[in-house]
Amino acid sequence: MTEQPEQPERQYPDMWVDPADDPRDTGTTPHGEKEVLADYLDHFRMTLEMKCEGLDAEQMAQRSVPPSTMSLLGLIRHMAGVEFHWFRRFLEGHMELDRPFKSPDDRDLDFNGAVADDTVVAEAWDTWRAEVAHAREVYDGFDDLGTIAGPEGNQAEIREIIVHMIEEYARHCGHADLLRERIDGRTGQ
Repeated sequence: MTEQPEQPERQYPDMWVDPADDPRDTGTTPHGEKEVLADYLDHFRMTLEMKCEGLDAEQMAQRSVPPSTMSLLGLIRHMAGVEFHWFRRFLEGHMELDRPFKSPDDRDLDFNGAVADDTVVAEAWDTWRAEVAHAREVYDGFDDLGTIAGPEGNQAEIREIIVHMIEEYARHCGHADLLRERIDGRTGQ
């Protein structure tokens, strides 16, 4: 474990950020199913992003424990592909499109290709942010969360996809907590 960088003075030094400074708390309360689900999904998207704050390419690419290839960079690449799959391919019906950071030769390219290179890190962030922005646009276009989407024989309601996305991010935010703690000792809240 490397030495933890000096953090700004906080009221609650054991927390990631002081509650008053937490960017996930917008001070508004979502109303209705669609807003509540969007709020939860964005909360976990932001949590994953926060876990990567202030890290260089080497730290982003640092693996968990052998034989795992999991890293924070790999998680960003993986979630870019997950966003792409569910919103572009599944909800918009573009199943012919290839997922980013996947290959027929390496199904785990999202993690295996997460190497300590500034260009690889920048590409991962750019792709992830573009897919999140696109996903928000797609989601905004649905008025009825009971709408059925997806390829014939593998269809689901929009709400099911969004709940799955929340679950996917929540799971990987737990991984990100452990990865970040291993890098510099910072723990999550």
